[in-house]
Amino acid sequence: MKIDNKMSLEDLASVVSTALENAGVDAVLTGGGAVSIYSNNEYQSYDLDFITTRNISEVTEALQPLGFVRNVGDRYFTHSATEFAIEFPTGPLSFGETIVPLDETSILKVPLGIIRIVTPTQIIMDRMAAYIHWNDNQSREQAISVVQSNEIDWKLLYEWAEKEGASLSIIDRLKELG
Repeated sequence: MKIDNKMSLEDLASVVSTALENAGVDAVLTGGGAVSIYSNNEYQSYDLDFITTRNISEVTEALQPLGFVRNVGDRYFTHSATEFAIEFPTGPLSFGETIVPLDETSILKVPLGIIRIVTPTQIIMDRMAAYIHWNDNQSREQAISVVQSNEIDWKLLYEWAEKEGASLSIIDRLKELG
């Protein structure tokens, strides 16, 4: 698949995710890229955060055929034909203190392939963890956007908040806004 500057974030995520899967690299899209997909681009991210426990050399080998170049000394990859960057933050996949196994994430089938991605409920956990721990209001707004466009497992979200020691009223308010 030829990458170009007309590709949407979702299309690029699919091409990257499919290439990683085909190379045997388990990687899950999270962060702003997942918010963009689940909010129908109400929030536009310019990077794709994939969490993997695989070695960065395996990731590099999987992405080189697509034309991605690893920035020396870090976990970022860029491509001359797109403004979107790819990042591989250190795993494991977690939201606050809650570690999430790979088999509890989703696989979206899209026209250009697949996207291994956190669930809408999990990305809300991610955004709410940022809001709770760092008072990041933008993350709270992103969580609201995801709630308004997706089915959410409220029971799981309340359990997560309780386990994290967060006020359940924050989740109540989020539910009301959805």
